[in-house]
Amino acid sequence: MSEKMVQSKNAEICTESFGDPSHPALLLIMGAQSSMIWWEEKFCLQLAAQGLFVIRYDNRDVGRSTTYEPGQPGYGLDDMADDAISVLEAYGVERAHIMGMSLGGMLAQMIALRDPERIQSLILLATSNFAANLPPMEEKVATFFANMGAVDLMDRESFIRFTIDRSRVLVGSKHTFDEEKTFTLAKLDFDRANRPSSMTNHALLAGGESDMARTSEITVPVLVIHGEEDPIIPYAHGEHLASVLPHAELLKLAGSGHELHEEDWGAVIEAIAAHVK
Repeated sequence: MSEKMVQSKNAEICTESFGDPSHPALLLIMGAQSSMIWWEEKFCLQLAAQGLFVIRYDNRDVGRSTTYEPGQPGYGLDDMADDAISVLEAYGVERAHIMGMSLGGMLAQMIALRDPERIQSLILLATSNFAANLPPMEEKVATFFANMGAVDLMDRESFIRFTIDRSRVLVGSKHTFDEEKTFTLAKLDFDRANRPSSMTNHALLAGGESDMARTSEITVPVLVIHGEEDPIIPYAHGEHLASVLPHAELLKLAGSGHELHEEDWGAVIEAIAAHVK
């Protein structure tokens, strides 16, 4: 694997790649408030072993990418979608498979609609087009994030505890919550972040509404992966995506929440390998 910084308009984006650059590219876009390390290194290496050139990166306001003053994001979702294209260009990738989780899945849909010539396929994990009448997040999640303002994210111990508690509230019933692994990732997340408190800016972002209304116009093959017990973007959102996308398949992760649990990696990677081929 190798890390490099990529210039995207007025931002620097921290990226990392795995595998052979001559192989088909798979760009991983993580969700809100989460840096690229939540695409775990072992997961990326296993994807690369399937004959893929895997690229992960920090979105703005997380990890080592450009950060903005908390409460004052100097960008929108349109800029984040453009960042993904800048990353592909920096690696000399003309067309790629794109896998997005949660907010990253929304960005992946936006890219497919705006730059369809750059996309070979989409893999949409725990995400939605947020159409009307789909169920809202569970109350326990809304309550958790409503109390987020009381957390001092610039304090290492507070940041780690918040990250563990956030991860715990999002898991499903199938898997035992791995607090030790989450603790390790949370420490790494804090220690490599330019400004940990800036991740709250992701809750303030606007844009993408017109794109989300055109999801059915996406013509590339799509693999939708969704946890049956997702408490923040309920499973009905994944079912809806798979129904409105013209070339979509749906993989249900029984008993899983808003997570990419290691116990699901086998099924997920097998499905991705079949999808990209």
